[in-house]
Amino acid sequence: MNLDHVFVCGNPALDFAATLRARRTARFEMFVTPDRLNAWYVESGLVDAVSPGREADVEQARAVREAAYRLITARRLGEEYDGAALTVVNNAARKPPAVPQLTPSGRWTQATPEEALSMVARHAVELLSGPDVPLLKECGNPECTRTYIDRSRGMRRQWCGMESCGNKIKAAAYRARKKTGPAD
Repeated sequence: MNLDHVFVCGNPALDFAATLRARRTARFEMFVTPDRLNAWYVESGLVDAVSPGREADVEQARAVREAAYRLITARRLGEEYDGAALTVVNNAARKPPAVPQLTPSGRWTQATPEEALSMVARHAVELLSGPDVPLLKECGNPECTRTYIDRSRGMRRQWCGMESCGNKIKAAAYRARKKTGPAD
């Protein structure tokens, strides 16, 4: 399984929710250590550096991630929000976010794990209360449970990303067609 963090969903809250992969089948957890969580915060571009985290930060991030996933899924399906999930995301969003600083070499954002998580929760609040809600779609790969923003022409995008899912599905379909193709 690929340990690299993937950012294909179009919003940090969606990419964060996708860090528990293959929810319906294999369930692959990306946040196994505080270092892996902090790596996500930096690789996502939300912050430039995160102070060392503790196991409690990972547990809190997983709780916010699962609450965000429930809210994103409810919104995508046009269902009511889960009250407990709303509380978890809103409480995280209420915490102070990391504040960017200007340095001689440009912008620099140093965060604590709590500040970085607040930034993710705020992205979830903005996304789920904003104009992109009708564009939320789940990846067409049955193994994948990523939700992404479909900004394609005619909203015809089927996969979270071609590299991660589209090529796999298309290759499998091609192999299936070849196998059942006309005999020589």
